[in-house]
Amino acid sequence: MNPEPVVRAEMLIRKPVEEVFEAFIDPAITTKFWFTKSSGKLAAGKHVRWEWEMYGAADNIFVEQIEPNKRIVILSSDGTKVEWMFTSRSAAETFVTITNSGFTGSNDDIVNLAIDSMGGYTMVLCGLKALLEHNIMLNLVADKAPDAHVS
Repeated sequence: MNPEPVVRAEMLIRKPVEEVFEAFIDPAITTKFWFTKSSGKLAAGKHVRWEWEMYGAADNIFVEQIEPNKRIVILSSDGTKVEWMFTSRSAAETFVTITNSGFTGSNDDIVNLAIDSMGGYTMVLCGLKALLEHNIMLNLVADKAPDAHVS
């Protein structure tokens, strides 16, 4: 596939950049809107395991880079790269851009993975927005496929 797809999901979060950035670094916050369990906080050069216990799914990620309040780059176990960019718009607004690239497989596989990634990261940003701006846990990830939950 030429060019290979790069997924981009973006959202304005009406909270200071420090708070938005920390929501992705600290699993005590991230587990309220994305995965259910983590082996620890993100730090450059660190391997971290994320789990979605309701689906019996997990990913072992490597934290490639962290620039506090600006950027996070991880490599997923499937070889894809995810980058978060945090742009402070004001003292109380942050624009978050998530890009995901490096999909592999057949052309059909790549397209399906990119579409799934776009939907997933959009849900993550919506869940983050609800949590930080309104202190509401929407349970978007858990409710996306309730029939797929592990019993």
